[in-house]
Amino acid sequence: MSSLITEDEISHEIQFVWLEDIGELDYVRQSLDRLPTRKGCPAYHRDGRMVGYALLGHTAKPSRASGTFRRRVFWLLPHDRDSQPDGLYAKSAPAEAVDPRTLEPKAKGFKTERSEGGPPSTAMRQLGITLPL
Repeated sequence: MSSLITEDEISHEIQFVWLEDIGELDYVRQSLDRLPTRKGCPAYHRDGRMVGYALLGHTAKPSRASGTFRRRVFWLLPHDRDSQPDGLYAKSAPAEAVDPRTLEPKAKGFKTERSEGGPPSTAMRQLGITLPL
């Protein structure tokens, strides 16, 4: 879940690889997965689809116990808003969701008005401000 991801856990990220145009998505789900490598496209084992993933720099160390690396993976489920605009998440977002426009390597990302199913307030649009929720 995004609230459980710490800055330390993502401090070795150097780049994101997006598999889809994130400009079209109100939110993406993010999780830290244990993966065998620092780079490369990870295998995806959830329902739905992977929309992106993080690449780690050479300073990232594997877990002593498992030999794996913790990397962020971004994904969507079949019942998410992009596939079902009037469905379960029409006016909200899942707990692990963030607005993809707020994501950068080493930054957790935030929920925004848009990711929660609504447009920014009129005052915020006029001022050009988008604050995380």
